[in-house]
Amino acid sequence: MMVLGVAWSAGTLWLAAALILLIAELALPGFFLIFLGVGAALIGVITLLVPGVPILLQAVSFAALTGGAVALGWRWYRGSKHASADPLLNDRAARLIGKRVEVCNAIIDGEGRVTVGDGAWSATGPDAGVGTTVRIVGANGSVLRVEPA
Repeated sequence: MMVLGVAWSAGTLWLAAALILLIAELALPGFFLIFLGVGAALIGVITLLVPGVPILLQAVSFAALTGGAVALGWRWYRGSKHASADPLLNDRAARLIGKRVEVCNAIIDGEGRVTVGDGAWSATGPDAGVGTTVRIVGANGSVLRVEPA
C-alpha cells in the first residue's frame, strides 16, 4: 500500500495508527484512546506475522480486540479500590454541611437564599429573616437545607 509515496505493509500501517492513538491518549483528556491503540497494535503485530490477512478480517479483529481491551480495562478500573484523599472533592454542596452562613433573601414558607462565600445559594428550612445566621445540615442537589444556628 502506498502512503505518502512510500510502500507500507498493512501491519506497519496498523502500528503507525497505534502509535498515533497512543500519543493522542497522552495529549487529550480522557482514558479511551489507549484501548483503540492497543487493538491497532495487536492487529499490526498479527498482520506482520501473518501476511495476507484480508482487510475485512483485520477490521473485525480490530473491533473484537479493542472491545476486549475495553472490557479488561473496565474490569481493572472497576476492581481498583483507590480511596480518594478527599472524597467530597467534586461535591461542593456536601462540603458545606456544618458551616454557618447568613440568610441574604429571607426564608419564607421554607424557601430562601443564603450567602456562601461570595455567592448565594438557594436554601430550604424554617423561616428566617435577612441577616440571620443558620447552619447547613444537608443538600438536595444545589439547594441547601438549613436550620437555626
